[in-house]
Amino acid sequence: MRTMRRNRHTGVLLRREANVLLRVMPQLYPTLIPGLRSPSAQINGLVYFGRMLDKIRLAAAGKLPAGWQAARGATNKGSFDERCCTFLHLDYAALEAETLKGGADADLLKWAYAHGRQPSEGEIEVWNAFMMKRGWRDAGTQRLNERLAEIGLPPGAVQTMFEFIDVDEGRLKVGATT
Repeated sequence: MRTMRRNRHTGVLLRREANVLLRVMPQLYPTLIPGLRSPSAQINGLVYFGRMLDKIRLAAAGKLPAGWQAARGATNKGSFDERCCTFLHLDYAALEAETLKGGADADLLKWAYAHGRQPSEGEIEVWNAFMMKRGWRDAGTQRLNERLAEIGLPPGAVQTMFEFIDVDEGRLKVGATT
């Protein structure tokens, strides 16, 4: 079991794994990955889908960092890829195969709708709002704060996972308005 806490005297972030206390060193950021768009970028009004396509293409080209491979796809429960595939009733492996054939993002979204489901405008509005606010006063807040600590930022530096991703990837500066 992994737990994280900050030493109240030194402020150093500590992580407990298998009853061993480890000092957590902040990761370098920003993580610059050319060709990886913001999660809030939309394809025909749908957030995140385009980023998932980018990750598929970058992984196939060997340009996605090795540490990111485990977070790709629909096997990681609660990941944004998994949530997107679940929302669209899509098989990630089928989407990956179709994406690697080539084609424009809008055409791949049409394919996804044909091979999964096409949500209504209202469902897309709810999806977009949920995804764009993930981490803000919800079950994702703890994970957001853990991710902030991983790059040496305090809890509350950003309010949502989408903002965190944009900070981590250099598109947004902490304290800047979106």
